[in-house]
Amino acid sequence: MERPCVRVPREAGERTRRALADADLVDEDHEIVVDDDVIYLPVTDPESLSGDYEVVYRDVPAHDRQRTPADLLGFDPSYERLGDVAILDTDDSERADRIAQAILESDLPVRAVIDRASKVKGDLRVRDWTVLATDPDDGDDRPATETVHREYGFEYLLDLAAVYFSPRLATERHRVTESVAADERAVDMFAGVGPFVVPMAARGATVVGVDLNPAAVEYLRENARRNGVADRVTAVEGDVRDVAADYAGWADRIVMNLPHSADDFLDAAVTLAGDDCVIHYYDIQHEDDPFGPGEAAIRDAAEPAGYDVEVLTRHVVRSYAPHELNVCLDVRLSR
Repeated sequence: MERPCVRVPREAGERTRRALADADLVDEDHEIVVDDDVIYLPVTDPESLSGDYEVVYRDVPAHDRQRTPADLLGFDPSYERLGDVAILDTDDSERADRIAQAILESDLPVRAVIDRASKVKGDLRVRDWTVLATDPDDGDDRPATETVHREYGFEYLLDLAAVYFSPRLATERHRVTESVAADERAVDMFAGVGPFVVPMAARGATVVGVDLNPAAVEYLRENARRNGVADRVTAVEGDVRDVAADYAGWADRIVMNLPHSADDFLDAAVTLAGDDCVIHYYDIQHEDDPFGPGEAAIRDAAEPAGYDVEVLTRHVVRSYAPHELNVCLDVRLSR
């Protein structure tokens, strides 16, 4: 069946597809066609296109529509996906079981469905999980809570039952790590499985990742290997307040992503900081003054140690709770 398509040279295909997607004009029901050096991108409303696009009509195959959980349930269930694991957050066990079975019976590439059974707790920042369903034909002997998450070209092996990880911070991690230079020395004070460490090392930085959780440190080492940056990453198990003296004055950049209690670790950050150091300080504060308390805490720790404090960026990461914001202060310390 003939459909309206934007015709572009092959080298412009992905750039054009993104622009059309941003304008919500991509026809998702039909496939993109490549013909020699030309790409045909099906569109929904050719009349809405600017004159910069060449529109033609041609036969393009329809997508084979995947069966979704909503098709099986009759409603659109709420869940997250992390790698090949689907995550629910519901107190209704009967509803959870129905959703879990529908997810496994759908065409989603999911091998396990789990439900949050507790809040994040303890110094290791882990939570309990209930395994609702697993794919009986999977043949994988990994724990149901272990998966591989892919983010901005990197992959992270992790076990949700053993480590803390939030895929919702992917954009924020990318924002920070894109500013890293090849000759930098960086410390992630609460490194987890490496979502800040690995991209910083991939940009050519030498990175130390510290975490109190031994499982997280093992996954960090594995993720450095699988992303080809092990030679630039040192993973250290322990409390960063005890580790800081070993790297005193070493860091050009420090990540402090422990927003509920990062202020307890500012003395360690000042110990780690070199003569010119950027700190990415994460905090959770009331919307009336989301940045003031963190900035004051940084100044109280750094200025007595001889640093000038310059706030480079005051950045809202996301809404955390009613009237509370998860924020980041990008701060330069310089002697």
